This record gives sequence, structure tokens and C-alpha cells, in this order.
Amino acid sequence: MSEYVIMTDSSCDLPAKMADELGLVVLPLTVRINDDEYYNYLDERELKMSDFYDRLREDADVSTAAVNVDAYNRAMEPILKEGKDILCISFSSGLSNTYNAGRLAGEEMGEKYPDRKIIVVDSLCASLGQGLLIDMTVNKIRKDNLSIEQAAEYVESVKLDIEHLVIVDNLHYLKKGGRISGTTEAIGSVLRIKPIICVNNEGKLINIDKARGMKGALNTVLNRMLETGKDLPNQKVYICHADAIDTANSMAKLLKEKANVSDIVINTVGPVVGAHTGPGLIAVFFIGKRDN
Repeated sequence: MSEYVIMTDSSCDLPAKMADELGLVVLPLTVRINDDEYYNYLDERELKMSDFYDRLREDADVSTAAVNVDAYNRAMEPILKEGKDILCISFSSGLSNTYNAGRLAGEEMGEKYPDRKIIVVDSLCASLGQGLLIDMTVNKIRKDNLSIEQAAEYVESVKLDIEHLVIVDNLHYLKKGGRISGTTEAIGSVLRIKPIICVNNEGKLINIDKARGMKGALNTVLNRMLETGKDLPNQKVYICHADAIDTANSMAKLLKEKANVSDIVINTVGPVVGAHTGPGLIAVFFIGKRDN
């Protein structure tokens, strides 16, 4: 069985140390803040997440860009030259062009290295949902010594089990991105409305609920998890936050006390999602009961 590498992109939002332990090759997406451009590396070597959210609060002009075909080619070629294959698990195609760029690069490199295998999978996940899927996959590979084809089949079989529950704290950024009207922003802000968003089976963000105040939103997310989570006490649950560690810790405390979850990973959400939802966001990722 040929040796293979797991490749992904920085929208997975995994802690850099954890990505290293999983043996991942992680390609950075690009962030533009006003006239300056940065690579979104997991270790924050070019852009600190605290600085990024400070700039958002200052109402800087922020945009993000997918990993492009050339970047994929540059990352893939040295691996293929070493005689290794590549399984690439990408950011959701419903939210980014990153998957399509990886697929095109895989086709190009496949023609150049016909003896090697390159499989590019659309995770249909975002942020630490993507990270959770990758963590599960690597552990399954290590446990069962999966071939690259078996690993790809595993990803496809479980990716729709990954649940994303996202609480947006500040409606200004949804309004700025054209997702809500100015009137909705004004009324929602006065009433302290917190939208709750999920990623659907097409890998797109959709509104599913709302709550008044962050405490109410955290409890709404907890109740949804208790209803839809699969054996929560025996899961590793992921929480990400947009420069809101105290709120993330409050969510973790709720999960420990009310859902008996003990294995929790907390990290900052990167600019790919954060640019569109703003500071204060809290999101929880877990394995759900598939809705058949």
C-alpha cells in the first residue's frame, strides 16, 4: 500500500500543534485587510487572530480569497515527487472555491504524475467542523491502516454527520455582507437577538433559529445538541470563538455540566468565517444523528 499525505486548508481552524500531530499539510487561504494581504497560517505567523478581530472592530475593509490552483500545484508536486499519494480534504464548496481549485490541481498533477493517486474530497464542512472531520479521519486511518481509497470512502460516509451550530453575536457584519437588512439589524440589536446558523447538506450556511441574549443562545445550542447529538459524553466536541474566549469557556462549562462532555477542543475561528460574522461568534461542532 502506497504511503499518502493528508492535505487540507487553513479554514479547518485546528490548533497548529494539533495539525502537526495529525501530520497534515495545510495550505493557507488569503486575507486582505484594506491594502495589506496576509496568508492565514494556523500558527498565525503572518496575522494574529487578536489583531484581525481588532481590525474588524475598527471597520476595516476585509476580504478573503480561496487557495488557488497554483498554490495547490506547488504544494502537491514535492509530495508526488517523493512517491507519495495525496488525500485532500477541502473547505466546503458551498462557501469557497477552494475545493474546485484543489480538484483542478489534482487533475493537472495527475496527468504529470500518472503513477500517483490524488483524491480531492469536498468536506461540506467549515471551520472546526472541517477540523473535526479531519481528526476523525486521521484517527480512523491510524487505527485501521486504511488505504487512500478507503480513507476517502470514510470521509464521504461520515461528513454529513458533522453538525455545525453557530451563534452570531453582532448583526452588523451580517448586514454588511448583505445577509440581512438595515432594519433587521437595528431591531435585532435593540432586542439583543442572536441568530443561530448551521451548515446544511450542501455545505452552505443557513439560519435555523434565534435567541435573545448570548446566555439564551448558548442554552438554545445546548438543547439542540442534546436533541441531535450522537452519544455526546463519548465524543470529542469542538468549540471555536471569534475573540470571545470567556463565552467559549461558558459553552464548554454547559457541555460538561448538562451533557457530560469531557473531551473539548477550543480554538479561535479564523478570518475565513470571522470576516463575515464578526467578533463574538461562538460555534460548536459535534457528531449528530444522521437525518434520513
